[in-house]
Amino acid sequence: MGSLGKAWQIRKQNFAPELFVARPTQTESISVTGDACALKCAHCGGHYLSKMTPLARLQKAEDIKGTSCLISGGCDLTGKVNVVDKLEHLKSIKGQRRYNFHVGLLNEDEIKLLAPLADVISFDFLGDNETIRETLKLTQVTVEDYVQCFHLLKKYCSNVAPHICIGLRGGQLSGERQALHLLAKAGVERLIFIVLVPTKNTEYATCEPPAIAEVTALLEEARILLPTTPLVLGCMRPPGKYRSELDIAAINSGINGIVQPTPLVIRRAQELGLVLKESWECCVL
Repeated sequence: MGSLGKAWQIRKQNFAPELFVARPTQTESISVTGDACALKCAHCGGHYLSKMTPLARLQKAEDIKGTSCLISGGCDLTGKVNVVDKLEHLKSIKGQRRYNFHVGLLNEDEIKLLAPLADVISFDFLGDNETIRETLKLTQVTVEDYVQCFHLLKKYCSNVAPHICIGLRGGQLSGERQALHLLAKAGVERLIFIVLVPTKNTEYATCEPPAIAEVTALLEEARILLPTTPLVLGCMRPPGKYRSELDIAAINSGINGIVQPTPLVIRRAQELGLVLKESWECCVL
């Protein structure tokens, strides 16, 4: 079975022997801006928007596939997705579905307007000013803006799921540990980790993803720092051999959940005596 360290032992002491597995086939991804984005971040360049359903195409609840929605879109030059202007449209087509909003740096008034419609808020949290400038192209935004926005989201929204992208700055760790400790200080009910995927036709297309050992060390640190907080390895992470090796390392590091796990992870979970708890929606829903 291999050696298991302190992080696994902490997980074992604080959680039931279960592994949450998300296969989000029932969550439709919707972009309120279509394929438009003002920032063109170095890791995305608007690429992922093209894979989402444009909100303009959805005119009634029956147009939506699945039982829930991830609602996002391209950012403006301040780092927010302008969903507020689309709230009436989104209300009209929601039906019984749950909404997970991924909307960036909203201000307090915008958060107040959004909160009643949001079942979950997913919030990318950064801990390094240089990464914010280089990767996200936000020249007037600092880590403190992310801290303040997170506090406001927690104040007005019942369910906030912060995300940390490991290796976001071209595959190099730069601020992830700072982000982790800032979130721990602020208080988190759960935490999602994703990993940079070098993507074709972006600035970071030729970069290497972060070393698996570095990713694993951060996951272990998170487990030790947040012994009773559910930790999830999210959908964004590199494919192939990298993904297989990372997934096994993540399980050994004491995470509680994983999105679209590789078959080897299922086998490893069984070796560790973990019972699978499956969901067919986005991991934060």
